[in-house]
Amino acid sequence: MTIDQVFEDFGKLRVLVVGDVMLDSYVWGKVERISPEAPVPVVNVGRREYRLGGAGNVLLNVQALGAEAIICTVIGNDGPGDSLQQELVGRGLSCQGLIRSEDRITTIKERIIAGSQQVVRIDTETDALISDTERNQLIAKAKELIPTCQVVIFEDYDKGVLSPEAITEITAFANEHHVPTVVDPKKRNFLAYCHTTLFKPNLKELREGLKVEVDVQDKEAFKSVVQHLITTLEAKGALITLSEYGVYIDFQDQTYHLPAHRRSITDVSGAGDTVISIAACCVALGLSPQIIAGLSNLGGGLVCEQVGVVPIDKARLQLEAERVGMFR
Repeated sequence: MTIDQVFEDFGKLRVLVVGDVMLDSYVWGKVERISPEAPVPVVNVGRREYRLGGAGNVLLNVQALGAEAIICTVIGNDGPGDSLQQELVGRGLSCQGLIRSEDRITTIKERIIAGSQQVVRIDTETDALISDTERNQLIAKAKELIPTCQVVIFEDYDKGVLSPEAITEITAFANEHHVPTVVDPKKRNFLAYCHTTLFKPNLKELREGLKVEVDVQDKEAFKSVVQHLITTLEAKGALITLSEYGVYIDFQDQTYHLPAHRRSITDVSGAGDTVISIAACCVALGLSPQIIAGLSNLGGGLVCEQVGVVPIDKARLQLEAERVGMFR
């Protein structure tokens, strides 16, 4: 498959993202005095902005690749939930799998910024598991949508939407319908993602999840740990992001360790979301492990050159892939 065909085929995909979506709030202002009530700055607000966060950034990356992205999640029936839904609609994203709860608050992360300096971040959230009723609704909604999709992404931020029961049932249903599952895990459910297609932790998550201290530069020891991970989960493969050491993939009886591309790193925020989005779309197209790892590694590096959390630039990703000769 040529690079032009791959990037064209991204636009034919329908991707289901199951997990924790959040609302990111930014408040910009100026500090001109200290409060008389306490030794803290007074921020005079100039403007506010809402953005999609958590699994929402994965949606935006999938959409940026040209695919259709659908969220399946539970959020609160509250003001932040209304704002989050408006952000989804405003960006042309499907709300088919959005479940609103009367008993749950929507996660909102509010950043107060004075000039170019973040003064404080205020998190309003719960990490309690969704109720049994809500879990059943989530599973039912995922089962309704999976047959129409080419890949499922589990985007887990340990905020309670995903539980071992939901993970097991959704994965089994996807496997029955031959829809691959790609996982971006966190600590709580790390070992719950059995029988998935591609499991993508970062190095810290790998060490914490398996309770091992492994040196990436000890190639044989690292290879053994990743194989142990795959065996433990009975997964088809794993893609490990290694920050400055690049990425490592063990998939379809092939292993590759690709070094990071030299870049001017500005901000690593959201790089993992870009990697999982590209990897999932590549898996959906049945691309080789080397291309899955290579294109994901390239995209993760590109977004690190940007300030803040931004989705991948599809055109630039293709140009960079051509420049490094990835599809030769």
